[in-house]
Amino acid sequence: MSKVKTSFFCQSCGTQHAQWQGQCNSCKQWNTLTEEVVEKPDKKNWKSKNSAGKTSKPLKINQIEISSELRINTGDAELNRVLGGGIIPGALILLGGEPGIGKSTLLLQIAMTVGCKVLYVSGEESQRQIKIRSDRMDASSGQCYVLSETKTQNIFSQIENLAPELVVIDSVQTLHTDYIDSSPGSVSQIKECTAEFIKFAKETHVPVFLVGHITKDGQIAGPKILEHMVDVVLHFEGDRNHIYRILRTQKNRFGATSEIGIYEMQSKGLRAVSNPSELLISEKDEKLSGHAIAATIEGIRPLMIEIQALVSTAVYGTPQRTTSGYNTKRLNMLLAVLEKRAGFALGAKDVFINITGGISIADPAIDLAVIVAILSSYHDLDVSDNFCFAAEVGLSGEIRPVTKTEQRIQEASKLGFETIVISKFAKIGKQNESIKVLAVSKIEALIAALFG
Repeated sequence: MSKVKTSFFCQSCGTQHAQWQGQCNSCKQWNTLTEEVVEKPDKKNWKSKNSAGKTSKPLKINQIEISSELRINTGDAELNRVLGGGIIPGALILLGGEPGIGKSTLLLQIAMTVGCKVLYVSGEESQRQIKIRSDRMDASSGQCYVLSETKTQNIFSQIENLAPELVVIDSVQTLHTDYIDSSPGSVSQIKECTAEFIKFAKETHVPVFLVGHITKDGQIAGPKILEHMVDVVLHFEGDRNHIYRILRTQKNRFGATSEIGIYEMQSKGLRAVSNPSELLISEKDEKLSGHAIAATIEGIRPLMIEIQALVSTAVYGTPQRTTSGYNTKRLNMLLAVLEKRAGFALGAKDVFINITGGISIADPAIDLAVIVAILSSYHDLDVSDNFCFAAEVGLSGEIRPVTKTEQRIQEASKLGFETIVISKFAKIGKQNESIKVLAVSKIEALIAALFG
């Protein structure tokens, strides 16, 4: 019997070390190294059996044949958009998110609506618990098979008997293989189990969804190499106190990484939101100060979001600068521009910024709306609900153009806005007759147009 090979892995970043040491050389964390079995030579891996006699040969790229139907329609328009049009056969997709955010609910809904034979493998719930959830969602499908198993060898045995067209694993941290002698969730187990599913997906062209747990820092638990191994990394985020959930792409080998999908959590599951602007703009029965509407772009999707600002006299000496969904450093920059270029004394004021809906926006095109909301609260004057804004503000007080201005104008026109304020230097094509375009070049001109 040959000696069992062991090594030391960092539980924070997954770096392998030959011997134990107090600090990881890669991430510099202390006391994170644990000893794990790397290989058990007595046991055969399923890959050695399935790959026997198979060798890969190089082919000219113009000789490689692909099927006419490249992507699988999931039945969910938001997920299709995030994935770039659907699921690529043979893709390995990793979905991460906080506990209770709706990862399992989303994938169970996909398993019910995708329209092909699906094997849903759960290592955290029993078959009866999954049935209870599907009844609560009022969803049913004759092609969705549920398996409660954590051992990869047993999972592949059921896959061979069932021959599914889509496999869902919930979650990868619960899996274990006989090839590695360590506990489920360890670095070596996660790497080996993921490698087995990658081999399976590429050889059979069956797409696989993997659910991944996250750490307290918001990173997917396990080694960082896990995200390098898979084809697509999705992150399901949102505040559990809000009803909105956002599906973001962190990595996509088959499409753009800037797309987002928006869902609304309901008692019967997740509802895809086709027009998120109606949810992100609050309803008001009277005119209020400190509100402004910004036209932003997430990926190729235009969104109309509401910026809320509150400016009040500082009580405790040092003024507060608090933001929700907006970069605090950028807010400090805009306040300095207002004080230097427009003459507003905001150094002794508390300033609070909130983006409604609990989402975070990094688009510089909302700068103008942030400034308008601040000035509206400062003067205690309301801004008309028929106005929206799309421009970046420079350090000299100039109004700078932003990308995809025409798409922002079209979205504002479609939602019934009467005026959109943009940069004077923005290049747009044919004028949209249903909405007035107000072009300004300096902050002073904006203030004069809105507040006199």
